[in-house]
Formats: sequence, structure tokens, C-alpha cells
Amino acid sequence: MFDEQTVTENGINDRLKGLGGIKWTYCHGENLPKQAQDIFIDDWLKDALCTLNPDIAKKPDYADEVIYKLRGVILEARHTGLVKANENFHEWLMAEKTLPFGENGDHITINLIDFDNIENNHFVVAQQVHFIATTEVYFDIVLYVNGIPLVVGEVKTATRPSVTWQDGAADFIGGKKHYWKNVEPFFVPNLLCFASEGKTFAYGAINAGAKDWGPWHDTDQREEVVPGMASVLDSAEGLLNPETLLQLLESFALFSTIKTGKNTPPKRIKLLPRYPQFEAAKQIVERVKSGHPRKGLIWHFQGSGKSLLMLYAARMLRADNALKNPTVLVVVDRRDLDTQINETFGGADVKNLVKVQSCKKLGEHIEQDSRGILITTIFKFKDVEIDDNNPNGLNNRENIIVLVDEAHRTQEGSLGDKMRWALPKAFFFGLTGTPISGLERNTFKLFGADEDPGRYMNRYSYKQSIRDGATNPVKFEPRLAELRVDRDAIDQEFEELAKENNLDDEEKAALSKRAGKLAIMLKAPRRMGAIATDITEHFNSHVRPKKMKGMVVVYDRDACVQMYYLLGQKLGFDQIEVVMNVDQAPIKVKEGDKKGKVNKDWRKWNEDPDLPITEEDFERWQALDGDDQKQKDLIDTYKDPEQPLQLLIVTAKLLTGFDAPICYCMYLDKPLRDHTLLQAMCRTNRLYESKDVRKNMGLIIDYLGVFENLRTALAYNPDEIDGVVEGIEAFKELLPDQLQKCLDYFPGVDRTLEGFEGILAAQECLPTNDKRDEFAASFGVLTKLWSAINPDQFLIPYRTDYKWLAQIYESIRPVGQTGALVWAALGPETIKMIHEHTDINRIRDDIDELVMDEHAIFTLTEKEQEKRARKLEIDLMGRLRGNPDPTFVALGERLEKLRQDYEAGVIKAIDWLKGLLDAAKDTVKAERETGEHPVTEEDNVQALTKLFLETRPDSTPKVIHDVVEQIDKIVKATRFDGWQNSNSGPREIQKALLLTLNQFGLGKDKELFNKAYAYIEEHY
Repeated sequence: MFDEQTVTENGINDRLKGLGGIKWTYCHGENLPKQAQDIFIDDWLKDALCTLNPDIAKKPDYADEVIYKLRGVILEARHTGLVKANENFHEWLMAEKTLPFGENGDHITINLIDFDNIENNHFVVAQQVHFIATTEVYFDIVLYVNGIPLVVGEVKTATRPSVTWQDGAADFIGGKKHYWKNVEPFFVPNLLCFASEGKTFAYGAINAGAKDWGPWHDTDQREEVVPGMASVLDSAEGLLNPETLLQLLESFALFSTIKTGKNTPPKRIKLLPRYPQFEAAKQIVERVKSGHPRKGLIWHFQGSGKSLLMLYAARMLRADNALKNPTVLVVVDRRDLDTQINETFGGADVKNLVKVQSCKKLGEHIEQDSRGILITTIFKFKDVEIDDNNPNGLNNRENIIVLVDEAHRTQEGSLGDKMRWALPKAFFFGLTGTPISGLERNTFKLFGADEDPGRYMNRYSYKQSIRDGATNPVKFEPRLAELRVDRDAIDQEFEELAKENNLDDEEKAALSKRAGKLAIMLKAPRRMGAIATDITEHFNSHVRPKKMKGMVVVYDRDACVQMYYLLGQKLGFDQIEVVMNVDQAPIKVKEGDKKGKVNKDWRKWNEDPDLPITEEDFERWQALDGDDQKQKDLIDTYKDPEQPLQLLIVTAKLLTGFDAPICYCMYLDKPLRDHTLLQAMCRTNRLYESKDVRKNMGLIIDYLGVFENLRTALAYNPDEIDGVVEGIEAFKELLPDQLQKCLDYFPGVDRTLEGFEGILAAQECLPTNDKRDEFAASFGVLTKLWSAINPDQFLIPYRTDYKWLAQIYESIRPVGQTGALVWAALGPETIKMIHEHTDINRIRDDIDELVMDEHAIFTLTEKEQEKRARKLEIDLMGRLRGNPDPTFVALGERLEKLRQDYEAGVIKAIDWLKGLLDAAKDTVKAERETGEHPVTEEDNVQALTKLFLETRPDSTPKVIHDVVEQIDKIVKATRFDGWQNSNSGPREIQKALLLTLNQFGLGKDKELFNKAYAYIEEHY
């Protein structure tokens, strides 16, 4: 006969009795030396106390005192609750309690279990264990360690199709039996509980809901686990062997405080690891203890608990005496991830935990050799200055372990370099759900050790996490918004706009390029309105009835604001909120007003001047962005099912590091792909259950057809990864020659020369545009090689030369401010024009894919024609001298003297430029006051350029011409009325000017900046 006892119960007992190594001794419940009311088996516990505590062995009566104390902890449960009593008992199990049993009444540590030599413990598996408390029960399986019941199992029959492991778990969680309530005292010493129906197996901590129970497998089990007795027995052996159980007890059983709602008190819970966390944390510790290799990649799917994994690893590293008080540095690359990690570690009461608050503090902690667990963001390394002559960095201690969360984003750049230089002998472990395997950004190269097959130390895939119930599957539902664009009308109006504003081809191309972006059409008011209506209808009919919540992901911050007001009008403003990066508004202080007045210049980053926005909303969004506590409070409100907030509108924030299980549906209206898409969609894959609802799936409503990109995001080809990484190794042979090829453009140049003179000397080696293009092409190849190899010690000897070349390249690269300035003036008008001719036919759900290619929608202008040099047809100096107005006569004489002084070597080129700027400013002013126009004519060449071309000596460096040309490009943008009196105009012009001067190594010359700005400001 096949029933729960003969199949499941006996099968598990038999496997545990037959384990290799340290075995479980079997004893039927009827034969246990205890009464039905007893929790401990006193004889066994007393023997263990005497064996493990020499002072108690001398006086065995002390053992009775210890058992009396332990019974007192059990009695506390009726007052403190089960979890708190379990936590108190855990302290006894972990030898954290002392009693005055030593000589002269000295306190000694009380050992209940020997973790170092586990063969010294007494392991017994018993079945049908009788216990009486408020009710009478028979536990199917109980595992005793030294007479203490650490594990309780409940099994069901394997032959009834409607029965699952959840029926066994239900005996603990609720129902008639409700062990954790009705026979609570028995579970005060408990480590874990398990359940099985002979086909599947799951375990959980006390008071855990069904969603928090999990299977126990091995991460190497990639394929589907076939339900059946064989897999149940494998799981039982893997989890319930003495070594694993004592490791779980010693290093992985945690107690943490969590918030369940905005207005509900914090809740204390017990945490146990899932098997991928258990495996990977142990591998980190083992690798550090072995000393090699000094890195490793942990690739666990989004939502499977990487924050907890780091917590387990950090605690184990800190607790291991062999590591001699190590430092564990937990590094994240976003503020929201930082908040999540801090909450995870802080809630678990981790000792010696430091939340690093600033760049300065981080440097102090590293240099002052702080021990403990430091949590920081990668951006706090920005003030570290790399010194290639100092191989010891800031701290070359070997027992520093760096755990990097979401390892692929910022680790490839200079911040990663700085971190690795600062800690040259540290271990680096990268944890990611979405590694990148491209040539220039490669998580496998960065953290993957050559010794690890596939270059990952531990991997837990999305298929495994869904199979195990660690995360929910996610369904993509395309509801594509079909655009209708009137190309002819847009082209015609654009040409008129360009003609009215006298735009040259370069300016037309710049304006066209920005106006042609996908974003402009995605934010067309009619389209946004249709999507807001669709979101409202779908949310009310599909999400709200499930008593869950949603997120709306839109293109950018302007779209966030648009969607906020559209949805607010439909759903109510108490139901929605925006979370986004908001630049802090500049503070303008009036004289005598110490508080100052906030300048609400929303248009500083808002491209739609008609966007309705209130001052109150702007200030609230600023506060949410700038105040971590306010953002945390908002998220707590969102997570609380009793609060009215239903939808969060985002564009970049909260797409990573945001764990809100109540989030069921994401409305996606932003083109995402690869790892970014995977991270975003996983906001909906978290497990969630409440009193009357359980989430079985996440939902993505896809308005753009991005779901097709999922296939590439989830693809993994080990051969391809190896090929890429091997290719990177081959680049090391190519880099030195390419570096030298770039340096050869500058024969005899002193690369130690700083400032303007250094830039000038280098640029004189690139006298023509063709020569500059050649150098730029060579440097582009070098940059790709460098990015692919970086960070690697191999690059250290070449870093100084590379940095110098990069600065020279920046100094000759076109500044590109023209487009930004023209856009500032004409962008709003252009957007309005496009929006008027962009409509939406309908939101379709009957097609699989709609490809919206920004280049295929419309073309505004012909291909930009090559710029041709324009010869001046007028003799400027002659016209100045020939003008009878004494102002122009004086200006002509000033310019003549300026040229003579420069040719005579009395002044340098840079001083001549400053004098030229003064003269140009005065010329424009004189023209305006006298009504004469001897300089500024309608040929798109400004006063400074004309004066320069007329007065320059032959020896003038080309760089001066470049500076003049770029300054006058900024001047052209000032033709648009009213820039001097707007809030953003002067700031944009100053920013453009500073960028221009920085390109030429002149950014620190305040006098030059002031003279150039005064000249620009004179143009009305």
C-alpha cells in the first residue's frame, strides 16, 4: 500500500539513515526517552552539555540549570511571540550566552552544539513524534541535534493528484493543525521546517508564508527537475545532512525587521537562504580563504535575492577567524540599490556596519584601515587620484573583499579603475542578473576568473528561478500605439522655419537631427493622451481588481510630467506619483533675504514650454529625488495595499534596485533592450501574497514592441563569451603599436608641458583638417582597444600617454555647441510643429511587432554639405578708418596697435585674443549706438571673426582661429530675442562658452572667459 508513511516518510528516513560520512541515527517516536509534553530529550541534551563544556562535566548538576534556562526561553514565546523567542533561543545555540559555572563563579560560554567538530554531536531522526501542548499532535519527522528538535517535517501521500507539498506546509502555516500557533513551544528551538508529498520538496523558516518556502537543489541542475521520489530524496539529502544543517544554523539563519505597510508597526522575521545564495556565499568565502583566484562572477537572475547573498557572504567573511578581521566593501552603482542594500543589512542588525556617506569618508575609511562591512556607491570613488608610481594604492591589505552589485554598469570606466588602484590586492566579486559580453563592456572579463568554466563562479538562470518559484514568470502583452505622421507638412513648415531664422546648413542639420528623434513623436500630446486612456482602462479592469499595483515607464522626464497630469485627471492625483531625477533648482539670494528665493526654471530640462506644471509638484519631485528618506517613505506607501497610491511613473529611477512585490503590471512606453530591458521587466517578477491575493505572474503591457529584444537579453553562449574574452587578450598585443602610432603625430612635443602652451604645441602638429581627421581615426582605434582591455594591470605603463592623447583629441574635436544653442532657441517651436502633425490612429493589440525606426519616419533636410571657406570681400580696416565717426576711428587705431604689438612680440597670442574680444565688443556696441554697420553684416560672419581675419598676422596659431570661430558660433545663437533676460539663457550661454574654452585648455583663464562673455552679451 502506498501512503504518506510507507512512501514519503519512510523514504526520507531511510535516505538520512544511509548517508555517507556523518549519519542520522534512527529512532521511532514511541521509543524516544521523553514524555509527550517534553520538547527536549533531556538525557541527550545533558550528555552534550557535559561533553562540550568541561566546567559542566565537573559538576553535571549545572546541566540541569542550563536546561531550566532553556525552558524559560520557551515559556517566553507566549509573551514575545514565536519569532522573538526563536531568536533568543538561537543566541543559546550560537554559544552567545554565559553562566557563572567557572572557578570562583567566573562566567563561561555555554556550548550546546560543536560547530567545529560536528562528529562530536548526536544526530537522531525520529518519526511520529508525539507532543501535547494546547492540542495533541504527531509530527511526521523530527531531527534532533543533541536532544534539541531543530527540524520538523510534514509529509503527505504521493498518490493523490490534488495533494502537493503545500498541503504539508499548510499544517505549519494555518488550517486545523496550525502547528506554529497551536503547538508553538515545540518550534522555539526550530531551525527550519520542510514538507513533501513524495513528488516535490520545500522548506521554510518559522512563520514564513507559502511564497517564502523554497526547494533545495543544486545550481548545476540546469534542466527541469522531474517531480518524483528520487528528486525528493536528493533534496532531503542535500538540505538535511548534518554538515549543511549546522552550516545553515551557524552562518545563514538570520533575523530581520521589515516594514509591511506605511501605518503598520515593523515586523520581525526569520530568514533562511535559498540554495543559490547558500552555494555562492560559501564559494566566496572558500575562494578568499584559498587566496586564488582573486575574483569571481556570481550570475543570479533578477529577483532571486542578490542583496541577501551579499549579506550572508559578508557575515561569514567577518566571522571567519582565519581571515584576521577582514574588511568587506559592498559597492553599488545607484542610490536606489544603495538604499536597498542598506535596508537589507540594517534590518538584519549586522555588526560593524558602516554606511559610507561621502567621497571623503570613503577615502578615510580605506586609508585608515577600517575593519568591518562598508557599504558605498561606486561614485564615491570619484575623488580618488590614481598614482601609477604607487603600486600600493590607498590600502594594499590582502584581506579586503569587494562585493559589487550589478557589476556591469559603471565598473568598466574610470571609477572601476580608481577602485582597483586604491585596493590593489583586494578580492573582487561581481554579482549581476544581467552580465554584458561585448568587446568594450564585458562583465565576464572584469569579474570572471579564467579558472571558472564559462567564466562564472556560480550561475542561477531565469529558468531555474521560475522553476523553483523564486520569481514569477512575466507575460508580455503588446498593445502597440500606431502613429500617423504627416511628413510633407512637417518638411514644408521646417523649411519655412529655417528660412525665417536665417539658419545655415549646419544649423539646419543640427536642429533636424534633434527634432527627428523618436522621443519627439513618442511625446506627441495625442499619442500620450491615447496611452493614458488605455492605461486607465486596463488598470481599472485588470490590475485594481487583483488588489495589486503598477508602474508606468515612459521615455524621459518630460514624458513623466505629461503622463502624471494625464493620469491624475483620470485616476485621481492621490493614486499616482512621479519618481525621477530632478536637477536641484538654483538658489538666487536677493540682498537682505537670507533664505533666498528658489528659481523654478523647469525649462532648464523641459523641452515643451506648454507643459503644465505647478510649483508645488516641482518642489515635491525635487524633494523626492534629493531626500532618500522621503523617497523611502513614498515606496513604503506604494508597497502598502491599504494606501491609495497605485501607480509610480518613472523613466530611469526604480528600474533597478526596486523591490516591491505588490507591483504586478508595468506599462512600458520606452525603448529598452538587453540587460536594461531585463532589469526593468523584473520589477514585476517578485513573489507576492496577502490575505486574499497571490501573484502568480508579472505583466508587461508593451506599447512599443520592445518585447522581441528579450531573446537577446536572455541568450547565453559560453563559446561566444570565451571568444570575446580571448579577443580581448589578443588586443594587448595590438595596443602598444597603436599608442605609438598616435604619439607619432606629435614629434618633438614636450608632453609634460601643461596649460595653453601644451595644447598649442600639440595642435601645431595637426595644421590641417585632414591631418586632424587622420589623428582622430587613429585615436578612435586606440580608444576601442583601451576600453576592451580596461581595467587590467597591463595598461598601467601606458596610462599617462593615453591620458595625454585623450586630452589632445578633446581639444581638436568639434565642440558641437551650435546644435544645442539653436535648439534652445527654436526647439520648442519645432516640437510644436511636429506634434501638430503627429496623431495616433489606434492602440493595436492584434499585431506582434511594430518597428519604429527614428531614421525611417521622416527626413527634415538634405545631407549636410561640406563647409566652404568664405573670403571676405570687404576691407574691414579700411571701412573702420574711412568712417568719419570718431568712435570707429579710435577702434581702428586700437586694432592697428594691437596687431603691431603682437607682431613685435610684445604680447602673446592669448593676450592678443583678449584685446581682440574687447575691440569686438566695443565695435558691436558702437554699431548699435550709431546705427552704422561697418562690421556686422548679413553674411553670417560675426564681428570677432571679421576683425580676426582682417588683423591676424601670418604667425597666428590655428588654435586662435578655432577659438574665435567657436565663440562666434555662440554669438549666432544670441540673435534670438530675449536670451539675456531669461532665466536659462545666460546660464546656457556661459555653459557653452566654458565648454568651448575647456576644449582648448583655456577653461581656467577667467579673464578670457569674462571678455568673451562680455562680447557675446553685447549682441542683441
